[in-house]
Amino acid sequence: MNPDPVLEKKGPHGPGQRAGDHRVALVSAGAIARDHVAALADVPGMRLAHVVDRHPERAAALAALAEGATWSTDPATAWSGGIDVTAVCTSPESHADLSVAALGAGKAVLLEKPAALGVADVDRILSAAKSAGRPLLVAQTARFQPVHLEIAQAVADGAVGTPRLAHLTWYTGHVWPGGWRGWQLDPARSGGHVAHNGVHALDLLTWLMDDEPVRVFARPCRTWAPGMPTPDSFQILVRFAGGALATVEVCYALAARGTFVRRLMLSGTAGTLHHSSEDEPRAHAASPVAPASIDGAMTEQTRHLRDVLDGSAAPLTAPHQIRAALAAALAAQLSADEGRPVDVKEVC
Repeated sequence: MNPDPVLEKKGPHGPGQRAGDHRVALVSAGAIARDHVAALADVPGMRLAHVVDRHPERAAALAALAEGATWSTDPATAWSGGIDVTAVCTSPESHADLSVAALGAGKAVLLEKPAALGVADVDRILSAAKSAGRPLLVAQTARFQPVHLEIAQAVADGAVGTPRLAHLTWYTGHVWPGGWRGWQLDPARSGGHVAHNGVHALDLLTWLMDDEPVRVFARPCRTWAPGMPTPDSFQILVRFAGGALATVEVCYALAARGTFVRRLMLSGTAGTLHHSSEDEPRAHAASPVAPASIDGAMTEQTRHLRDVLDGSAAPLTAPHQIRAALAAALAAQLSADEGRPVDVKEVC
């Protein structure tokens, strides 16, 4: 295979491919990129066309999973003429430059979280998307988990009235010493664990509560892996602009890898919604598997991306929410590092 192809839209389509398929280029061939490849294969109208990675063997191996996909070591090929969507799956320190370049070339962008490592950088991305008039979807997959889509619809239908209190708990089994790669342990590249993974929870609450976090207080904890250079667990207290409060608990340190305990309670002026994975039969299986309430989020996100590209939906991650969630996550990381409450405006 030519390692640095010139991509064209013309030419035969492989099995199951249609002339109107949206052609996706992945930048990075890491673990999350493989998840995107699997999701693309499950969604009609979407197909992997190209993979970029600085390691040729990784790029070639991932491209080989999709009929007709090509590969390259040059990031610019991810926004060449034959590409419709650039999926930026690199570590966060490169997100801003890659996204701005792709948007400037007129491509839609699917951007892994966190969107950037600073508010100024996410502002650059949002400005580029607005100037280009192209879709930008940040991969906040927690929004696309079945239980959260159901809760969001209930909130939109008025089930809780105005949200006032939320309590979110995500506990996951993870073998930390062998489970994370170098960039995830380097705050200069990941933003820190509280920011890197806390942004999922903060984005979800920003969306469900339809409000902006303004003050946070985070406490980190090292449990099963006290020698790790980053905490495996943390808690965040959040105050929103409208006065609502939220408690977030995130833990990657349950003893058994693959174990899940997930709860969400959302209470407002007219009612309360709650969910617990402990009520699901799959949570008690002999071999732990993801609860049905969260399964399939990546595929649902890819289906939504297709609808956005087709013009039948707007990106679920609105620009003001992208900015607010990232700013809250960065403020929470600062709070965890310095042991004090932090006003979100401090990082803006």
